[in-house]
Amino acid sequence: MKIITLIENNPDTENRLCFEHGLSMLIEVEEKRLLFDTGKSGDFIKNAKTLGCDLHNLDYLVISHGHYDHSGGIPTMLQEMDRIPTLVVGSTFFKQKYKKTGENEYKFNGNSFQENDILNHNIKIHKVDKAVEYLTDHIIIFRGFPKSNEFEKNDSIFYLKKNSLYIKDEFDDEIALGIITDKGLVVVVGCSHVGIVNILDTIAASIKIPIYAVIGGTHLIAADDDRIEETVRALKRLDIKMMAVSHCTGERGIQQIKEAFGDNFIMNHTGNIIEI
Repeated sequence: MKIITLIENNPDTENRLCFEHGLSMLIEVEEKRLLFDTGKSGDFIKNAKTLGCDLHNLDYLVISHGHYDHSGGIPTMLQEMDRIPTLVVGSTFFKQKYKKTGENEYKFNGNSFQENDILNHNIKIHKVDKAVEYLTDHIIIFRGFPKSNEFEKNDSIFYLKKNSLYIKDEFDDEIALGIITDKGLVVVVGCSHVGIVNILDTIAASIKIPIYAVIGGTHLIAADDDRIEETVRALKRLDIKMMAVSHCTGERGIQQIKEAFGDNFIMNHTGNIIEI
């Protein structure tokens, strides 16, 4: 399998690609091609052209959760691409998401499109409501991640708007991608708002295949030292062989994971290519 990071917070080594606060990865496996997240602006399409990646023969478009920095490229796709594949999302993906910016102040933080915008382009939407759902024999979607520990706390700044009320966002729309390889399960995550360890513990309990690698955002950017240390211990407990972090991991999280995994650590920046 091959994973090409089309856009991420950090620039490529040659400074020839766009980068932004967001994440998008092109995944090629088992003769299938998936786009996982779209960044915030649609600039991942420019990067794909620069990298020589064809986005016109995708089998699936998988969006990890309904935040603008992961789904924001979809309107550009609708404008610039003749064919959009099946959109795979969590069953509550289209809820209105907000970020609390001050006392009784909330900023819209969700998708810049509605469900009908997708359907009006004759694009199929596949809503995942099961805990484990196979797209193919080797490609799996996981969702519904109950708490497995006490150190991963829910973000206090993210909310859903229902009618005129703001309620805490539990991120029940968040999904993770699992790919079965000869080396084990490769888990691809977008932001891990529900906690990367909660996600991995749930996956490990639901499928009897060792987790070989974790690729994507681990949402440790606002974590304190205790949570980061506990997270690293859990990653080691799960005997994960490779960590390729992106996006919302944060400098302290990156440094501690790098120290723990050494040569098996990858800073998965814009333009990076991972082959397993």
